[in-house]
Amino acid sequence: MSRFDKWKLIFFVVGLILVVPLFVMVVQYIHSNPSLLLPPYLGQGGIFNRTRVFSHPRESPQLHDLSGYISITTLQPLRLHCDLCSIVSSSGQMLGQRAGSLIDRSACVWRMNNAPTAGFETDVGTRTTIRVVSHTSVPLLTQRQQHYFEEANGTIYVIWGPYRNMRQDGKGGTYNALRQIARSYPHAKIYLTTEERMNYCDKVFQQETGKDRMQSGTYLSTGWFTLLLAMDVCQKIHIFGMINDTYCRAEGRKKVPYHYYEAGSQDECEKYAIHENALRGGHRFITEKAVFAKWAKTHNITFSHPASIYPESGS
Repeated sequence: MSRFDKWKLIFFVVGLILVVPLFVMVVQYIHSNPSLLLPPYLGQGGIFNRTRVFSHPRESPQLHDLSGYISITTLQPLRLHCDLCSIVSSSGQMLGQRAGSLIDRSACVWRMNNAPTAGFETDVGTRTTIRVVSHTSVPLLTQRQQHYFEEANGTIYVIWGPYRNMRQDGKGGTYNALRQIARSYPHAKIYLTTEERMNYCDKVFQQETGKDRMQSGTYLSTGWFTLLLAMDVCQKIHIFGMINDTYCRAEGRKKVPYHYYEAGSQDECEKYAIHENALRGGHRFITEKAVFAKWAKTHNITFSHPASIYPESGS
């Protein structure tokens, strides 16, 4: 073997010695940070990036494009930033809490589906900045179009739903209904969750739980979509009326209606148990709440009413 060949062999061996440990370190890092494996989605300015729900909240208050949510009229992405967000659960836990004035002092107040304020102002407040709405709840909004969509309202509506209902080729029932509302109320701020964003939300569920959403027969809740969006928008998040994943097993727990505005409806925990154990078509409310508690450890998220059930949540 020539001297040149010997030097080549030496460089090759040294290269292996350096590269192999580096490769092992990279594999270990990815394994300890599985969220890196999530595919990118359209972020600011329509550019693909890897902004993740697991990252820390943005430190600078500024508007930015949320290209997973598109205006039904202008086709422009949602642009929004809030310092402090109050997310108001629709749970019966809100009854008697007298949290309305605290909620209304937030920069942005978030509500879900058709949850009302009238008649419950003392407990849930009066303001609504953003309302995240399931495709299944759109018919409830259309029944009171003037109330929800009149020009003086100013609320931003973010609608989520599967492709079959949101498709824009004339066959999407939810999309068709929303288009009609937009024609009747041209100033209404209605945004559609894109198919790409819907897929991303599914992937986050699988990453966090190890379960494929469709194969496990799971329907994600409006709360899931709400919190994923809020973590992209809000500097701080205060969630009102959301129990944790162990509350329903606790002795002496308070029985409350599933929705605060449906007196006499099924007990919240009974409803959660039915859905959690359903073979198909169930909302995994308890599973989601365990994930929310995990997110609260790395985000500025506070839970209250009932209080002190998330002792490790952000302040």
